[in-house]
Amino acid sequence: QVQLVESGGGLVQPGGSLRLSCAASGNILSLKIMAWYRQVPGKQRELVAQIGSGGRTVYSNSVQDRFTISRDNPKNTTSLQMSGLKPDDTAVYYCYAEVALHSWSIYDGYWGPGTQVTVSS
Repeated sequence: QVQLVESGGGLVQPGGSLRLSCAASGNILSLKIMAWYRQVPGKQRELVAQIGSGGRTVYSNSVQDRFTISRDNPKNTTSLQMSGLKPDDTAVYYCYAEVALHSWSIYDGYWGPGTQVTVSS
């Protein structure tokens, strides 16, 4: 199957920077969308940023101009560079990917286990 593993979370002061990384492994035929979501207790998981296989990006309004998503297609990885962090950015961040395993036309969504990001002084 497919495994997504995030890394890079931690504690950072307001205004600081942090970089999250996610690696997808398994019998992957193709990766379409790769994305980062975040969730705080009691709230729905929300999209932070996504990137298509061709590099097209979409950002949440709350992180626009502060976060940058990128991907390395040959390595099946995605990264989220976060700067100007605010306490409101505190959440568990999840990597998400749309993966084709057996057919170029059938994609399924997979999630990583999440990594905690805490922004606090």
